[in-house]
Amino acid sequence: MLVEAQRNRGALRRVTGLARSTPGRLSLLALLLIVVSLLVGALTAGAVQRRSDALEALADRSEPLAFAAQEVYRAMADADATASSAFLSGGVESAVLRQRYEADVAKAAAALSAATSEITRSPELTESLSTLSGQLPVYTGLVETARAHNRQGNPVGAAYLREASTLMREQMLPAAQGLYEVETGDVVRDLEDAGSLPWLEFLLGALALAVLVFAQRYLTRKTNRVFNPGLLVATALTAISLLWVLTASLVVVYNASASKNEASLVDTLARARIATLTARGDETLTLVARGSGAAYEKRYAEVDKTLDDLLTRARATTGTPPLIEAVDHHAQWQEAHRKVRAADDAGDYTAAVTLALGRDATGAATAFDELDMDLVDAIGAARAELTDAIGRARAGLGGAVPAVVVLALLAAAASTFGLWQRLKEYR
Repeated sequence: MLVEAQRNRGALRRVTGLARSTPGRLSLLALLLIVVSLLVGALTAGAVQRRSDALEALADRSEPLAFAAQEVYRAMADADATASSAFLSGGVESAVLRQRYEADVAKAAAALSAATSEITRSPELTESLSTLSGQLPVYTGLVETARAHNRQGNPVGAAYLREASTLMREQMLPAAQGLYEVETGDVVRDLEDAGSLPWLEFLLGALALAVLVFAQRYLTRKTNRVFNPGLLVATALTAISLLWVLTASLVVVYNASASKNEASLVDTLARARIATLTARGDETLTLVARGSGAAYEKRYAEVDKTLDDLLTRARATTGTPPLIEAVDHHAQWQEAHRKVRAADDAGDYTAAVTLALGRDATGAATAFDELDMDLVDAIGAARAELTDAIGRARAGLGGAVPAVVVLALLAAAASTFGLWQRLKEYR
């Protein structure tokens, strides 16, 4: 026992003695520089990779799925408005309106299929998707029943159409809105993750540079040599890595900020288009109700006010030609709607229907279609700007992760080489 204790104390004295010697301290310093270079490189690469992953999720998942959710809402609202317009045309409905209705149903089903793939990422979508997928066949069935009765001239067809519209507005559209809000929230979250300021990367790089500066000052005091080539190279490599990461991150932050503005504009325009379709549905359902549509007209007035506010907000953000035209066509639609209501209130139902479905310059249908197309063009332009900004942000991070890793390894190797040159002097 005594002999073993003496051996342990002897080994401990040798270790502590080595640590107190200059070669021992240089060895410890070399180990410290290696650990700092590799650890800082790994953490910085991880931070950059997380930013890159957020951009990838935004480009490949969040933004396309948000558009799919918007398409679900839009297609369903448009299907409801188109079904009402087709019903007003009498027993022989317009082939154009019929084709538009069927296209809307098909688009809604396809967009629902795309959104279903997101359940694993956002479990809260399960209820909304179940409601939409379950009620869509019920809605189309009610519309078909209404069409069949309308072709035969049975007044009960209007009741089936109102039931279908009630199902759409009270169950399906709220579920579609919930779906859209969740997907839009994912876009905002990914933009925030990608566009956060690179404080962690800056602090890690500053720490690595501080340790290298400390090491060089220590060597200067111990060896009376001003410069150590290995440590100078390591410092230069670390500085390059830091500048690369900061520049790339700031490019991402700038483009993420632009993306937020474009995403907000897309959201505003999408809501404006949905409001347009909802208002059109209320306008036609007021006529379908034949004198008992006061509730629809009241809701039309509310939705039209919302639409006006959304267009004003979007117009203040951008002055693209489609948006300018949208404001003008909205005013034309409002004027046409006043004429429709004047005719209907005066008891001239046929004239009111003609004005509502009219395709001439003064018809409500013409102004509505023009406004809808203007919003389609405006949304397409804003979405193109959004995807371009995301693409520029992703390009800014191109090669940053492997560069950080390689520069960290080279910095560790240069530090080792620089201190090894000094250690050889003590042999």
